Amino acid sequence: MSAAETCPRGRGAPGRLTAPWLAAVVAAVGSGVRAADELPPLGVDRGSVTISGLSSGGYMAVQMLVAHSASIAGAGLVAAGPYDCAEGQVQHAQGRCLGRGAIPTARLVAATRRRAAAGLIDPVRHLTRARVYLFSGRLDTAVPTAVTDELQRYLLQWIPPRHIRYRKDIDAEHGMVTDDHGNRCDQRGGAYLNNCGFDLAGELLQHLYGGLAPRRVGALQGRLLTFDQTPYLRDRGFGPTGWLFVPPGCAPGTPACRLHVVLHGCGQNPAQIGDAYVRHAGYNRWADTNRIVVLYPQTGDTAPMACWDWWGYTGWHYPVQQGLQITALRSMIERLATRDRRCYSATLWEHLRAGRVGVVWGRVYARGSQRPLGWFWPTARYDLVETGPQRYEPKPCRTSQ
Repeated sequence: MSAAETCPRGRGAPGRLTAPWLAAVVAAVGSGVRAADELPPLGVDRGSVTISGLSSGGYMAVQMLVAHSASIAGAGLVAAGPYDCAEGQVQHAQGRCLGRGAIPTARLVAATRRRAAAGLIDPVRHLTRARVYLFSGRLDTAVPTAVTDELQRYLLQWIPPRHIRYRKDIDAEHGMVTDDHGNRCDQRGGAYLNNCGFDLAGELLQHLYGGLAPRRVGALQGRLLTFDQTPYLRDRGFGPTGWLFVPPGCAPGTPACRLHVVLHGCGQNPAQIGDAYVRHAGYNRWADTNRIVVLYPQTGDTAPMACWDWWGYTGWHYPVQQGLQITALRSMIERLATRDRRCYSATLWEHLRAGRVGVVWGRVYARGSQRPLGWFWPTARYDLVETGPQRYEPKPCRTSQ
């Protein structure tokens, strides 16, 4: 999607652990090498979390909204289709979900209800309170407007029409529309940022939150930071670092700010376009004057065409709460909502590198508390809560605060 429209490829094979892993662990720990900074515990308002995305990021934002409707207050969906449009099949992702065939929306609605009944996603009744902004460019040749029409039809099964704003009157090609940066409005390609004289990010945020102050004009007063993504998901399409925009007054210990999560499209991760999307999509200048923290997760080299997983390359559970990328995004949100105690969700290898666990004769224990975690296996994931200086307890991150 935001790149060549053959972007979906087959399911990725899980990584295999090779014999030299122990030497790598020893070398990493001994070197004292540190990655990018951790996400800060800002204590953002859990009730104000919203998400938006373009193209594959839009499809992932739909998945997050539906899977976690009890905690995601709204979504901005640009050039995207209904939840689980691909139904785990790459041929559907390349076909009907890009406008090459009919989308079985009624069947997708029924499948959503079954997943909710089975506890794989939040109960669909929570969707009735969500606010949603939809956008489709009239000249979009990648994800035609008919696809986003089906997304609207899907969402109207639960969301009141007054909560949905659908903009489809701009002569825009496929991309994130701005009012001052990017390609010509009718041009497709490059960084997939299109200057159409229309502030899409601003209208989107105004619909999701309402009553926003005017955007910042001139230099931003907030900070754009990089952060280490590896504690949340090692590989499986994730890159090593992401970005976080923190506006004035949203440092740890201040009154709670709001949180908006932005997901780029295919072909828009750092390896493809650097920080162009993060800096020029238009979100930061609104966030800067309205105390909205903006989280920019990033895909990595192993993501097919830099796409988010909306067809199943990380496994069959990709669209439900147990999906690897959905779980990682949810853990990032929880981390930013943490106020006092820090919680780390990571592999044992990553915990060991950071000094949060120790190993004695192959058995792992949490530093400080000495609580046992079992046998050392580098890819096993554990949640550890920091309960004091250099003291950690094995507790789930979501319920520890």
